[in-house]
This record gives sequence, C-alpha cells and structure tokens, in this order.
Amino acid sequence: MSHAIRIYETGGPEVLRWEEVSMTDPAPGEARVRHAAVGLNFIDIYFRSGRYPLQLPSGLGLEGAGVVEAVGSAVTEVQVGDRVAYAGGPPGAYAEVRNIPADRLVRLPDAIDLKTAAAMMLQGMTAQYLLRRTFRVQANDKILIQAAAGGVGLIVCQWAKALGATVIGTVSSDAKAAMAKAHGCDHPIVYTRENFVERVKEITGGEGVPVVYDSVGGDTFMKSLDCLRPLGMMVTFGQSAGPVAPVDTQELSKRGSLFMTRPSLFTYIAKRADLLQSAQELFDMVASGRVKIEVNQTYALKDVAQAHTDLAARKTTGSTILIP
Repeated sequence: MSHAIRIYETGGPEVLRWEEVSMTDPAPGEARVRHAAVGLNFIDIYFRSGRYPLQLPSGLGLEGAGVVEAVGSAVTEVQVGDRVAYAGGPPGAYAEVRNIPADRLVRLPDAIDLKTAAAMMLQGMTAQYLLRRTFRVQANDKILIQAAAGGVGLIVCQWAKALGATVIGTVSSDAKAAMAKAHGCDHPIVYTRENFVERVKEITGGEGVPVVYDSVGGDTFMKSLDCLRPLGMMVTFGQSAGPVAPVDTQELSKRGSLFMTRPSLFTYIAKRADLLQSAQELFDMVASGRVKIEVNQTYALKDVAQAHTDLAARKTTGSTILIP
C-alpha cells in the first residue's frame, strides 16, 4: 500500500485527506512513477476550492518528479529506471507513487536533480511559453510581471533579463522586492505603498510597456491594462486575487487597440513535440545557470494543508515542494 492525498468535496485546506491507496499495474500507454518530490502550485488551490471543476473523489496536484518503476504495453517514451518529471496530465501528483500517461513524462538530464525538477516544470514551462510564444520578448523590451517574487515571477525575471529585457515587477513587501531584484528585476515596485501604474509610466517615460504578465487577476487587472502602451499585449494567466470581472472590449480600444489573451500551459504543451521543446528550453536555461530555481519552502506531502494555507496567504516565495 502507498499513500496519497484525496479530496471528496471541494473547500478549504481541511478537505485534503492523507490516505492509503492501492496501486494497479500501469494500463497500456501508462507508466508508474515513484515520486521523489511533488510541486505545489496555485492551480492546486483552484481545483481544491472548486474554482476549477474536478470529478470527485479525486487526487490533486499536477507536477512531480521521480523514477519510473513500471510501464504498460505500447510505452515507448520512457523505460523502467528513467528519471522523469511532468507538469499536467490528470490531477494526482500528491502521491507517493502514481500511474500517469507516459507521453506526459519528460526524461531529465543529469544536470537537473529530482527536487529541482519537481519545483520547476509547471512554473518554468509557463515562463517559457509566456516569454517565447505568447509574446516573444526581445532585447531592450520593457516588460511588467505581476507577483515578481512568486514561483513563475522569479523565473520570468531571470529569463527575461537573460534575453536583454528591462524587467519591472510588482511585489508586496521590501523583502520580496530585494528577492526580485536579486533575480533580475530591474525595477521592483512595492504595490502596497506605491502606485504601480504611475511607477511604470515613470520608468518608461510615459510610454507604457509592450506586455504585462498578470497572474494576480482581481482588481489588479484593469490597472495592468493601464500600464500598456498602444497595441500592447495583456497576458492574464492566473487569478490568485480572484477572478477577473467581465471586460467590455471597448476598454481595450480606449487604451490604444490593446490585445488580450488568457493562455494555459496545458494548451501550449498538449502536443508531445511542444512539451519536449518547452522542457528542453527550460532545462538549457537552468543547466546554463541563467535561470536558478529557488526552492524556498519544503513540506512533507502529508502536511500539504499547511502548504496550501501558506501559499494562499502569500507567505511563500519562489517554488515550494512536497516530499512524500
């Protein structure tokens, strides 16, 4: 018997249950992975709380890294003994061991350890598609990243800086400002005491930025629009502060014919070729040292309720992993 987190109803962290579960052999096309570490992400809270739908009862978690223990028939992507990681697939990463579609697994290079891999796949491949596909950042671009000291934020700051961009980022405290600055953010803005729209306009000489990456949502959304220059791109890829209210498209017109998109990593990596390319670009950035993955919090997997509480309260920075 192994253990996993299960939920039978949506709600607060108290719905998370640490239970014994039985494992079946991998089905055709599946592989069984024994986790060394599991990633914690805000999307897990969305599923747990019911903001994103789940068929209950269910596991939780979309990111992990470990070693392949067994494979089902017709599996060619991985073999027993491979060190692998993943982001996506059906929820269920909060487990000591699980079966998962083999085509969602990526073999890890020797330079990437399992704990780092568990901390970086979802956030790192999110940064990859944001910067290289949704809006392809170029040298000398000025960009704005909301929540710059968060898991995606710290990776975006470093990666954008490596591309030659000027990085503006919002944070909630001086400590987080210092962290963002240490990771490539040229202009950290403490939004709890500064008007970030005014600061962005000041930094850009009144022009605004060509792109805003916003995972905060809520009341931040309209202010993010106000930071864009004409023909700028609003990328809203999360809603940690709550959902974005319905938007009158005339607001985009009034601000200078803006573009807006609500992307998802899972669309960008739906095809295996895209998954492998995204993961390889991430591995290359991390192996080269241009992007450092900061694992700033570690919890036992059975204590994931506390991890959810701390994440929702903005007590975490960088990446968080759960150890089975």
